[in-house]
Amino acid sequence: MRTNTAPPHAGADEKAVLRNVLDQLRKSIAVKVEGVPEPQVRTGGVPSGTSLLGLLKHLASVERFYFLGEEPADWQATFTPSPEDTVDGVRTDYRKTVERANEIIDACPDLTLPAPRARRRGPVPSMRWLLVHMIEETGRHAGHADILRERIDGSTGR
Repeated sequence: MRTNTAPPHAGADEKAVLRNVLDQLRKSIAVKVEGVPEPQVRTGGVPSGTSLLGLLKHLASVERFYFLGEEPADWQATFTPSPEDTVDGVRTDYRKTVERANEIIDACPDLTLPAPRARRRGPVPSMRWLLVHMIEETGRHAGHADILRERIDGSTGR
């Protein structure tokens, strides 16, 4: 279940370093749902009801919000897979969303520029802030996924 954790080459710019860290975390959480049978993949493993499939679905919504400007009607609902959601479908949606987000990141010439995001009151964060925030958000939920997966079948690691 290990993912490639090689750092970018020496001399890589800040954006390359931040994106590399984010991409490693993205890969880490995406593989956590692989091989987990129904209904365990969607069953809450903690009192809050958080599940592996729910975490991946939520992170796709977070990526769409910050990078693509798509705000969900109900943030709490993004943690709950519908009966129609499948592991393959949610994982494919997440990976496609990440690809689209990476296009936005790659097109940004300067990390001090405002990041794209849904319309809200208040200042728009910089792309630098957004990348750091997404590392924190994805890392936090990847840690949750590590615990949930270990509780399901004892699997550990990235």
